[in-house]
Amino acid sequence: MTQTIKAIGFSSANSSPTHTEQTLSQPQGHDLLIQINAIAVNPVDTKIKAGIEGTLDTPKIVGWDATGTVVSVGDGVELFNVGDQVFYAGDVTRPGCYATHQLVDERIVGKKPRSLTAVEAAALPLTSITAGEALFSRLKIVAEIDKGKTILIIGAAGGVGSIAMQLAKSVAQLNVVATASRPESKVWCNKLGADHVINHHGDLVGNYRALDIPDPHYIFCLSDTDHYFEAMAELIAPQGMICTIVGSNENHDLDKLKSKSAGLVWEFMFTRPMFQTKDMITQHHLLNMVSQLVDDGKIKSTLAETIGPMTAENIDKAHQQLLTGKTIGKLVLTALI
Repeated sequence: MTQTIKAIGFSSANSSPTHTEQTLSQPQGHDLLIQINAIAVNPVDTKIKAGIEGTLDTPKIVGWDATGTVVSVGDGVELFNVGDQVFYAGDVTRPGCYATHQLVDERIVGKKPRSLTAVEAAALPLTSITAGEALFSRLKIVAEIDKGKTILIIGAAGGVGSIAMQLAKSVAQLNVVATASRPESKVWCNKLGADHVINHHGDLVGNYRALDIPDPHYIFCLSDTDHYFEAMAELIAPQGMICTIVGSNENHDLDKLKSKSAGLVWEFMFTRPMFQTKDMITQHHLLNMVSQLVDDGKIKSTLAETIGPMTAENIDKAHQQLLTGKTIGKLVLTALI
């Protein structure tokens, strides 16, 4: 049995967004059928769109950041019921959330924070999973052991950095050094709990060491890995760890990390659903943790702007804003009508 849904998709890498109708199967197994209430846009949306080859007969639906209501469930679902309010990022190998409805595996879905509106909550899932996985799965930070250590977050005013700063303070209890280059982004970082904010333009090493604090035990790079590799290799403390989310186009000398016994790891938040890893449910637990932290008043939504309803025009506007590389926090759109 199938149903027809409304969506906004892309027919080619260079096409503008267009309204479309597509069919969706009823949920099976662990899948939830979710009616979408609000979405957020992310750089991955523009990258997936740019990677479309040729011209598609059926427009591709992108978008992996949403809140919604569960309207039906598969026969293997154990974590949710019809009517539950949820938030999630989804699976990049499946159709995205620029639509009225979406199928998503329950193991990568969390309960929406009760204290937030759908719009406020839509700003959180993808960035929360990315930041949480980077801190706790990749850098393997344990608050009881690592409390008081220092993390340097490069490019901290964007969506991932905005939640990473909060998790690093409220959960990991680290000293947070954020980088930002504009007055408004520096104010944003201070508001979200950074202990120090330095400029990543120019001499990052010099700007960090002017703080007269120990070199960072952890570095989380949310900007150009190639540009910052040398500075990160110089700054990282002995036995420290670097995590980056931005792919590299250059070959770097990893031996520069050898004498420090330092490590470099990647974070890609779609890894668990893409490969159906045995610990896939970690994303469910992580989102529920973030939801509870929000409801307890320990972290806040990183919503910066509500663009308006999900229309082709507003999707295009949001993408153009993302492509400037100067977005602070998250951009959100309300439901497709």
